[in-house]
Amino acid sequence: MASPRNKMLVPTLATALGVGVAAGAAYLARQRRGEVKEFVVSRVLEAPAGRSSYTDLGQSLERAGMHLAGRAARAADTQANRDVLIHIISIERWGQNRLRALLGQRRFESDESRDYRPPQDTALAELRSLLSQTRSGTVDLARQLHARPPQDDLTVAHNSLGPLTAKAWLRYLTQHADLESRRLRADRGPEGGVQGEPLAAPGQRSG
Repeated sequence: MASPRNKMLVPTLATALGVGVAAGAAYLARQRRGEVKEFVVSRVLEAPAGRSSYTDLGQSLERAGMHLAGRAARAADTQANRDVLIHIISIERWGQNRLRALLGQRRFESDESRDYRPPQDTALAELRSLLSQTRSGTVDLARQLHARPPQDDLTVAHNSLGPLTAKAWLRYLTQHADLESRRLRADRGPEGGVQGEPLAAPGQRSG
């Protein structure tokens, strides 16, 4: 039988699962309820990631990276699309340094993702290249974690979500980029039709 506390947390968990982990994280941050955040992070990030190996998580990053590259390739050259790619790249670069702290390659620094942003005027073609390079770097970190895995209970802080294990960080970065890339809008031909395969709409699973 579910406890009263767990019954209270079910709607919040459903919200986080329904909108995706990245949007769910923003929702949780607004709630400022520590036990709710801890419960949802455990169910959405830690538990699923803990059942996977670093090889599995690295392969998921690679597969998702192919979808990311495809969406970026089909995106129109607009400031809104460039802003989405800048955001994805900055979060992933920031997360990579948290993973490097877990690998013992650098000291933990309580910095912000904005410190890793490409310049606002970066051209779309360069952002597409940076996106692929950044994801390749995350996949490489997953391989390093496979070769030299940290202790299962070793964590490093996420600024909003609190302490996360290396596996949860990899799952977070995969899902964050996947969700945010759904905001990209495709290039349109002279007749107004979408050129190539349409971008995934919010809530639509791709691959």
